[in-house]
Amino acid sequence: MPKFSIMALNSIMKIFMPKDRVFYSLFEEVADTVAKMGKMMKEVVAEPDFDKRAAIISQIEDQEHVNDDLTHKIFTELGRNFITPFDREDIHYLASSLDDICDYIYSSAKKINFYKVNPNDTGIQKMADLIEQSAEQIKNAVKELRNMRDMRKITDALVKVNSIENQADDIFDMSIDKLFETEPDAKEVIKKREIYQVMEIVTDKCEDAANVIESIIIKYA
Repeated sequence: MPKFSIMALNSIMKIFMPKDRVFYSLFEEVADTVAKMGKMMKEVVAEPDFDKRAAIISQIEDQEHVNDDLTHKIFTELGRNFITPFDREDIHYLASSLDDICDYIYSSAKKINFYKVNPNDTGIQKMADLIEQSAEQIKNAVKELRNMRDMRKITDALVKVNSIENQADDIFDMSIDKLFETEPDAKEVIKKREIYQVMEIVTDKCEDAANVIESIIIKYA
């Protein structure tokens, strides 16, 4: 084959090469943000001072904005690139599900100070612990998508996320039961119940992300 033809073929091949590096890098940045926000949520409920808590919540808000920007970049790249590392639909679902985790972590943290609820509550403390664990496992799973070499690490992380979601359901039920039995103030019942609900949704959203990751590895591993 003439030299110019080989060069032309190489140029054409480059055009259609998957731009997978950019997607993997963006998803890894999002996963880092998810885990960071999970840790910050734990810090929020561990901080007894309202103003210091507000400062941490402000940092969570900043991270939520960082994630919004990263999610927007993923959608922009999705529209720009003809070939993607895995199904376009899966990329959209994964980006959306990770974004949901961040949104609900921020919402949970914000409600604690908005309602002026003392987070030194067994249910809130346990929920925050589960959120931190689940966010960390989501990060572990996403980080392995680039190469998909350690399938055991991915599946272990996904199983843990599922287990954590089940634990969160149990904590939610027990916390609501205890709340109605021991809290005489109806307003406090309403406030804490809503906080429990939003925190439990975080673990649901982690499970949703885990399900998307599972779908991806089934197709491409």
